[in-house]
Amino acid sequence: MPGLLIIGYVWPEPRSSAAGSRMMQLIEFFQSQEYQVTFATTARETENMVDLASKNVQVEKIKLNDPAFDDLLQALNPEIVLFDRYMIEEQFGWRVDTQCPEALKILDTEDLHFLRKAREQAFKKDEDIKGLILNSELAKREIAAIYRCDLSLIISEVEMELLQKTFKVPEAILFYLPFLIPSFSEKSPSYEDRKDFISIGNFLHEPNWNAVLTLKEKIWPELRKRLPEAKINIYGAYPSQKVFNLHNEKENFLIHGWVEDAKEVM
Repeated sequence: MPGLLIIGYVWPEPRSSAAGSRMMQLIEFFQSQEYQVTFATTARETENMVDLASKNVQVEKIKLNDPAFDDLLQALNPEIVLFDRYMIEEQFGWRVDTQCPEALKILDTEDLHFLRKAREQAFKKDEDIKGLILNSELAKREIAAIYRCDLSLIISEVEMELLQKTFKVPEAILFYLPFLIPSFSEKSPSYEDRKDFISIGNFLHEPNWNAVLTLKEKIWPELRKRLPEAKINIYGAYPSQKVFNLHNEKENFLIHGWVEDAKEVM
């Protein structure tokens, strides 16, 4: 059975973040292709992390700058090594090159972090995003990681276009792979049977907080004028007190926080 080693930035939390769902989708895909999957990470365990061992995934706790990782690579001798975000490739890629030079190296970018950072700066400083991207040291690091890998998984068409047209990254080392969402067998309720609004997003991601704040201050007051009976339900893992402070039942602006099953809630 061929081996896949995933070096994770964090433990997968599919019920807390899109990144966690993405990682589990990749694990399940490779398992469907008869790969034996090993997940290794330096991250601390969390209460919301998925039980990987129960899903037939071998788990390894590793350390930065530790020669024991070389021993693990030699013992596993994986056909494929998948890096979870560019900074993981920076930390462990050179050891993979040394110990497993024949392994196929895949970078799962999750999002392009330099684009995310540029958007954050543009939002906060009201600056032109193009200049922020072109002068980004983070872009140099992330694109360098893309070049060091055999293939990089890109989650959006916008990111594919940016890498190819602006940074001239060869299409041959990029693969467009959006979320792997299964089709649902059950029939969704009709439009007439639906009501209210939902926002969902992990609050450790600053743009999700910005979005909810914009909903609260700008969008929801206008919607309430047209739909005074409607409610908006705000969900997302790791909400801070400033998020809960937005809760206002008189305005039908309801903060719920983390939920066990996002699909069921929807």
